[in-house]
Amino acid sequence: MYVANSAIRPLLRIHAEASVPTRFGDFNMVVFRYGEEDQASAGRAAVGLSPDHVALVMGQLRGKHGVLCRIHSECLTSEVFGSLKCDCKEQLESAQAEIARAGEGVVLYLRQEGRGIGLANKIRAYGLQAKGHDTVDANRLLELPDDAREYDCAAAMLEHLGVQSVRLMTNNPLKVKALQDLGVEVDERVSTLISPNKHSRNYLEAKRLRMNHELPHYEEVS
Repeated sequence: MYVANSAIRPLLRIHAEASVPTRFGDFNMVVFRYGEEDQASAGRAAVGLSPDHVALVMGQLRGKHGVLCRIHSECLTSEVFGSLKCDCKEQLESAQAEIARAGEGVVLYLRQEGRGIGLANKIRAYGLQAKGHDTVDANRLLELPDDAREYDCAAAMLEHLGVQSVRLMTNNPLKVKALQDLGVEVDERVSTLISPNKHSRNYLEAKRLRMNHELPHYEEVS
């Protein structure tokens, strides 16, 4: 279940901006701070979530329709430490490569580790997964939501960038609905399928069976 915080309209501020060369091409990196100062230092910080988010932009997007867009939540375990338990790093790199091929688009990198539960809780959930629980049941055993992410910030960033509508790179129809509920026009959902490894197969199957992601059934991976 996605939550749009309509009761509070936090501020969106640019903290930094620079051109960043990557192995996929040159992007403009914009660092946004989202949230009231007191809100940013309160509950979110308690679970290790940052109020700073990044837009990785290629091309001139202002006024454009059908902009290729990936809204990606931070995954320290895979993106930094190379964990094989999920497909997050591959999803991020695939999005960058696809945007580079298209010549324009944006990755919105949201600092919502562990689907919004924070790094420590994510690792606690990993411990339960090692005992045979899937990602959904592990969160519930910890009395945490299946998915605590919010997308208000993504909508605000797209508005700031002047994007009129997006082609959203996701396998998750609920993410499409969450953005539409926030007023973002989604022209198309673009699948981003990553071949599983033996460690990530159960994670992807839980996404398919328990969280309604549009994924194929993956056979056992050796």
